[in-house]
Amino acid sequence: MTQVGIFQTVIYFAVILLITKPMGTFMAAVFDGRRTWLHPALHPLERLVYRVSGVREDAGQRWTQYAGSLLAFSFISFLVLYAIQRFQGVLPLNPQGFGSAQVSPDLAFNTAVSFMTNTNWQAYSGESTLSYFVQMAGLTVQNFVSAAAGIAVAIALIRGFSRQQTQSIGNFWVDLTRATVYILLPISLAAALFFCSQGVVQNWKSYTQVQTVEGGRQVIAQGPVASQEAIKELGTNGGGFFNANSAHPYENPTPLTNFVEIFLIFLIPAGLTYTFGQMVGDTRQGWALFAAMSVLFLAGVFTTYMAEANGNPILAQAGVEQTASPTQPGGNMEGKEVRFGIAASALFATITTGASCGAVNSMHDSYTPIGGLVPIFNMLTNEVIFGGVGAGLYGMLLFAILAVFIAGLMVGRTPEYIGKKIESKEVKMAMLALIATAASVLLFAGASSVTHFSKDSYLNPPGPTTENRNNQGPHGLSEILYAYASGAANNGSAFAGLNANTPWYNGTLGVAMLIGRFLIIVPMLAAAGSLAGKRKVPASGGTFPTHGPLFVTLIAGTVVIVGALTFFPVLSLGPIVEHFLMHQSRVF
Repeated sequence: MTQVGIFQTVIYFAVILLITKPMGTFMAAVFDGRRTWLHPALHPLERLVYRVSGVREDAGQRWTQYAGSLLAFSFISFLVLYAIQRFQGVLPLNPQGFGSAQVSPDLAFNTAVSFMTNTNWQAYSGESTLSYFVQMAGLTVQNFVSAAAGIAVAIALIRGFSRQQTQSIGNFWVDLTRATVYILLPISLAAALFFCSQGVVQNWKSYTQVQTVEGGRQVIAQGPVASQEAIKELGTNGGGFFNANSAHPYENPTPLTNFVEIFLIFLIPAGLTYTFGQMVGDTRQGWALFAAMSVLFLAGVFTTYMAEANGNPILAQAGVEQTASPTQPGGNMEGKEVRFGIAASALFATITTGASCGAVNSMHDSYTPIGGLVPIFNMLTNEVIFGGVGAGLYGMLLFAILAVFIAGLMVGRTPEYIGKKIESKEVKMAMLALIATAASVLLFAGASSVTHFSKDSYLNPPGPTTENRNNQGPHGLSEILYAYASGAANNGSAFAGLNANTPWYNGTLGVAMLIGRFLIIVPMLAAAGSLAGKRKVPASGGTFPTHGPLFVTLIAGTVVIVGALTFFPVLSLGPIVEHFLMHQSRVF
């Protein structure tokens, strides 16, 4: 590792730390319905949405109504997105003439589920598959509303802790509207204009055909990129306009745009920790969650950076120089853009998998085994290392419930958190969410690893001499595990090296995304309803403090231990054994 590389990480974390309080304060005001500096410009738009949709701003909902509204909205979103993909050939803004031939029924299902669940997994190349209309009216719209839905759920759970003896946890339609109008739209507009100024493409032109220096023909893809790029990062969506995602110079042309992109990824998740503390009346509680997330994040960043900076010993044995010097970056540069280097690539990889954002500026499949292990483990923790917009907070609160329950067992008293007794219903809901997502990852990855596939064949027909033609050994298992971890965690990034555009992967990954989204959201909303109905218990001498270093250690330890106990066997067979093989270890 270099001093400059470490400095990049420190500066990034310092900026996130500085923005957390003002961003969190602003979001608390928005969701409390208080006036903000954006109200003169945007409040008329908010009221217009309510009038058009028939929403009563002052009407509260029980948790069952809140969950029903979210599920209905998500189902309609899925149907609309599926339909416009299949009918893109007869829709406008399609200069490339893409049609249903580019989007099979199973791919349309996978993509519709992916963007509706804020996963944004892409089993296709965007520039050769989808029209501008689908990219804008379909994918970009879902980038906004699926992100807003996640924020709404987090706010509903916060109200479960802050309110007492009530059935209402807010109104989904109001929360969805406020998240979109006051938070996502204005920041995305500013970010899109900034990206345009830095060279990110934004137009409706047909692809340009040019002649190369060698005399060949090259097609330069372009389109409405900057507008999608902004919300892709801010909403922790990750769906790129181009197949190369944020490694493409039209999406991420400079080190400055790279920094702004990773800043946008953590902006809302970090701010929501302070929103939590302010809305429950004790900002120390929010800072405790922020601290736990930060410990896990920084541990992951420096582990990945160190692994990549140390390089590949197999290449060293072949005489390849991997030491950093004024003339070359050193370390493992495979799959990384020269304009970003190892430090910025490792930072981006850890951020995008710590949050539920599938954006990448390097190819994780080319990382060293330990460098690739960290992004996988980040997703296997249910994306709580700041996590997605909303999803990170309600995921970390899930672990907070488990942490205080464990602490209560240790001292022999009923656990409490933020003045609410944590009883059997809340613990059962938390365990249901953890078990459902873990089972979807392990079962689907296990089935895929023993099923015979013909690599690069769409239908994967097994022939008389067919072997499992995916990449073999521990690396092949890592690719499969990464895919299902990404789907179940609603992350959307890919390890690469795996042909996922097949009926099997499109279908099973779609199911994993649905499980990872709704079998966490619905249990958390049920817990919110239960908590809102309870009265607050005054703190006493026996109350376990949940705002100090001990609690931060406990909750971070709970995240790591639960993840390790659940996934250690499969991680041992994948990246861990590959690490020893790379070093030619004989410990076995």
